[in-house]
Amino acid sequence: MDVNVTRAGMLTTVQDLGRRGFRAIGVPLSGAVDAFALRVANLLVGNAENTAGLECTLVGPELIFTRDTLVALGGADFAGLPLWQPSVWRAGETLRLDAARRGCRGYLAVAGGLSVPGVLGSGSTFLRAQFGGTQGRALKDGDVLSAREFARHVAGHWHVDERILPAYSAAPTVRVVAGAQAAEYGGALFEGVFKVSAQSDRMGVRLGGAPLARNGNAELGSATVLPGTIQVPPDGNPIILMADAQTIGGYPQAAHVIGVDLPLVAQLRPGDTVCFREVSLAEAHDAARARERAIGMLREGLAQKFS
Repeated sequence: MDVNVTRAGMLTTVQDLGRRGFRAIGVPLSGAVDAFALRVANLLVGNAENTAGLECTLVGPELIFTRDTLVALGGADFAGLPLWQPSVWRAGETLRLDAARRGCRGYLAVAGGLSVPGVLGSGSTFLRAQFGGTQGRALKDGDVLSAREFARHVAGHWHVDERILPAYSAAPTVRVVAGAQAAEYGGALFEGVFKVSAQSDRMGVRLGGAPLARNGNAELGSATVLPGTIQVPPDGNPIILMADAQTIGGYPQAAHVIGVDLPLVAQLRPGDTVCFREVSLAEAHDAARARERAIGMLREGLAQKFS
């Protein structure tokens, strides 16, 4: 089945859950910035959670399918398609995702999944290195994507119970664990409210506010960083590293966003605000286990919804 891109949107890329196992040679994880949203959207159309779909940023694409298919949208709320429920889309109809009403990134899953060449075991687009996805770039008007033909029929009318969803907000409180240099910033990270900069991207969410002052000037060697690491450059304005972030960095690390709350950061848009709350590593692990249990229950419940 072909997926004709009549309008590409602001920044639409093919993403799955990323390239795992290559950080030691400097290859970022990449993949969906809001991995939860892509996982659930895929489950809603009967796909494996790692299946490639579209990540749509702020203004979505306009698509025409050459066969009837089942689609689902997770993450940001775009006009044109209901959130968190499967929808049948007919051949020749135009699926138009206009400006996002809430959130930043929406994830469009198509039954059977998008078919793109794998690079290091993943179809994800890594824009800076220009590989993966569709020729290593964002979609453009006139592109034609290929989707695996996969007949899915949904039993009944239903949607995801909102209680399992992240607490998406334009002003979230995000939980973090202390970073290696946390003590050098005292409690300043937890006392401020930070505004999201327009310079944010898939590499990192840049924040503005009262600059964080470091108590100490010892030189730091480069250290491992991950999606969720909060680095503090010399100007004192924190950066939350995201899916396309580098694998090592030399800036002080004030904290690390816990994995369960990374979707909240992924959905921040320029002008939104965020504040931070410290939790223990044990609390972070408990939250991760609870999230996986919720997704597991959803996975089991959906097994009876398709034919």
